Amino acid sequence: MNSRCCTILAAAVCMLFAAVVHAKETKDISFTFKNADPVIFSHDLHLSKYNNNCKVCHNAIFNLKNRTRYTMADMEKTKSCGGCHSGVKAFSVASESDCIHCHTGKTRNITYKMKKATEVVFNHALHIDKTKGKCRNCHNGKVITGKDKNVTMAEMEKGRTCGACHNGKGAFTVGGNCTRCHKGYQPRDITFSLKGITNAAFSHKFHLGMYQCNDCHTSIFPYKAGTLHRTMGEMEQGKSCGACHNGKDAFSSSGDCERCHAAFKPAPITFKNEGGEVIFNHAYHLNMYKCANCHTKLFPFKVGVKKATMSEMEKGASCGGCHNDGKDAFSVKENCEKCHKM
Repeated sequence: MNSRCCTILAAAVCMLFAAVVHAKETKDISFTFKNADPVIFSHDLHLSKYNNNCKVCHNAIFNLKNRTRYTMADMEKTKSCGGCHSGVKAFSVASESDCIHCHTGKTRNITYKMKKATEVVFNHALHIDKTKGKCRNCHNGKVITGKDKNVTMAEMEKGRTCGACHNGKGAFTVGGNCTRCHKGYQPRDITFSLKGITNAAFSHKFHLGMYQCNDCHTSIFPYKAGTLHRTMGEMEQGKSCGACHNGKDAFSSSGDCERCHAAFKPAPITFKNEGGEVIFNHAYHLNMYKCANCHTKLFPFKVGVKKATMSEMEKGASCGGCHNDGKDAFSVKENCEKCHKM
């Protein structure tokens, strides 16, 4: 083989190698999404627009060493594809009518799995029909940004994510109507474990026979486990269960303990002092009185409260509310040995 043939062969090999490399570097790129069909970026199409000048994008817009994924909100600020697709050089990524230029696939339903509640299925087709195809009603960089993690129901009530429309004006409110999204949801009963007393059981089924979810959630109870438990004293002031259990709408939280604390038998209480210990017998007094006669008008439902002195009792405080000179019971002024075991 002469030198001329070798030169031609070497040139052909170089051209073939360049073509292979070029083909490998300019293949289509597929951007995949969890809940949507992929967006396909065509190198060939864009190279034909810019006379095969790779530097228009690399690395001015796309840094091959830093492969960051951007949201649509980022693109609208001229990041990534938005560097050109701003409505000047090419169609704008902010133009709602142009979404289908890149997002050519069909929308998919999105399933959100929840703890202690049935899953929620977001129907894209239904919402697109309601909004007449206006994707940016939700995908506008404020309502759905692509960076939002799952938000709580309380946050939705303040207008975040679904709550931006589901506010009772644009669509049914997220503050109630649980079964509209959580299909087949039956809220479980809740057991409150307490110290020094039997557990209190709250029956959702019983209360839903009389009320709607939004009567309690979230104005009274947030949709969140582990929230602050209210004391009986706070309930008497209208907090928590006391908002309804006020003696008007439902039985009062200040009495009838066994209505919530099933099989509760309050134990005797021992008071230790210089005059000899005093034992208060709950069982004996409950033969004559009800819980509400003493709690919380005379005694708060709380351990460690300040104890009344004998002189304060003589003025009607604490035990002196009933032990009042023999009107209701023997006086605290005399018969000391009836209470103080000396």
